[in-house]
Amino acid sequence: MERISAADAGCPRIRKIPGIGPVVATAIVAAIGNGAAFRKGREFAAWLGIVPRQYSTGGNAKLLGISKRGNVYLRKILIPGARAAVLRMKRDRAPIGARLDRLDARAHKNIVIVAMANKLARIAWAVLSSGNEYRRAAVPA
Repeated sequence: MERISAADAGCPRIRKIPGIGPVVATAIVAAIGNGAAFRKGREFAAWLGIVPRQYSTGGNAKLLGISKRGNVYLRKILIPGARAAVLRMKRDRAPIGARLDRLDARAHKNIVIVAMANKLARIAWAVLSSGNEYRRAAVPA
């Protein structure tokens, strides 16, 4: 798997994202290539089914569980990676960890993990579609 992951130009770039290893990177690149099929990271996350399902009637919109549409395999391997990333970012006090702390204070831990999977998918799409390397944000003062 390591050799296959290293053979594609996109895999090493997205493997630098916390929570994305060789299996997830290879699966993402195999599924979307360079990400040109999607205009935004939000579209990629929606395609994976890791966005809230919406129910609206009479002008009232309710957000329910995740939509679970799209690539089941990719979603199932991205969630454990997100779980590992959440634990690591909380431990390391990473910049994205502050956002997770706020969400963790008001939501169930599985909601936080799916939100992180959504974020990882969007970051992976951005790295693949732009052709740039992943750069971890600086820690705020």
